Amino acid sequence: MTGYDFSGLTKKEPEKSLLMPLKKTGGRNFYGRLTTRHIGGGHKKMLRIIDFRRSILDVPAKVVAIEYDPNRSARLALLEYAGEKKIKSYILCPDGLKVGQEIISSELKDTEIKTGNCMLLRYIPSGTMIHNIELVRGKGGQIVRSAGSSAQIMAKEGDFAHVRLPSGEVRLINLDCHATIGQVSNIEHEAISIGKAGRSRWLGIRPTVRGSAMNPVDHPHGGGEGKAGQGNPHPCTPWGKPTKGYKTRLKGKYSDKFIIKRRK
Repeated sequence: MTGYDFSGLTKKEPEKSLLMPLKKTGGRNFYGRLTTRHIGGGHKKMLRIIDFRRSILDVPAKVVAIEYDPNRSARLALLEYAGEKKIKSYILCPDGLKVGQEIISSELKDTEIKTGNCMLLRYIPSGTMIHNIELVRGKGGQIVRSAGSSAQIMAKEGDFAHVRLPSGEVRLINLDCHATIGQVSNIEHEAISIGKAGRSRWLGIRPTVRGSAMNPVDHPHGGGEGKAGQGNPHPCTPWGKPTKGYKTRLKGKYSDKFIIKRRK
């Protein structure tokens, strides 16, 4: 079992004004019926309100603290904006951002290309590492938000930038969408080994049973004497739908026209 090195965190308790209650579902709908398997239990958490939009423009913000977020793999940076009100907000912490640094969100062309600054794709040079990228202007960052991830601007053509995503997919994104400079923090996250079943339970993940270990009534792979194979020509879900590599993306989906090169 391996864990995190929390030495980069500078504050233990979260900012109370930026917290919301987070109710657990246990994978059940409003009838109380289990609709999503493998969910339940887990440590109690509070939701941190994160500013994915970076909507306060042209006001410098000072990094007050680097914090842990139990709801995501990335670390959070607590910002305090200049001015009388001293507005505070959380953002995804880019790798290398330190307490005391000043960052800014702006739509101006002369904004400095600096880790943590949020800008329009139009003014970010090709080859720059970016994260927290908008797909629709003003909606806030939707992609490239997990620990250690970053995308890269490959080229610009007309009203669109060619952005290579962490999956290897190259996608067209409008030049008037925002993105943040840098790579998301907590890069060592991918090397973590859970190590024991109990740690998964703390995270709210219940056990996953193999279909071949079930009875025929419970799964298409179930039954048979001893260690029997799955029996099907192709592996499938408990509801008979093909799985393990079967593509479920809709053919002719509206966003197909924005994908230049498919993921690997």
